[in-house]
Amino acid sequence: MLGGTRISDQAWQASFIAAVGASPHAAYACVDTWLTDFRADLPLIDVPTLLIHGDADRILPYPATAARLPALVKDLTLVTVGGGPHNVAWTHPEVVNPALLDFLAN
Repeated sequence: MLGGTRISDQAWQASFIAAVGASPHAAYACVDTWLTDFRADLPLIDVPTLLIHGDADRILPYPATAARLPALVKDLTLVTVGGGPHNVAWTHPEVVNPALLDFLAN
């Protein structure tokens, strides 16, 4: 099982196929956003913000990303998903869905 134990091979393959199906132009256009440092913009966010992040994310490691954001975004609600990888919406819907609904209700 390539995607781990909490997601089916079929779901992982569908995600992979969507990613590789992107045009080379679109994929290349994303590179600038990966290289741009947006940290100075974070204090300018003036709306309630929900961040749901897995503490086992190997793509955007929690200590270097999510753990730092409460100090940078004024009205941030951080939901940490224990053992959650990069795509917690697929692997931990039992945590993500209630957190999202609660945030939207308030």
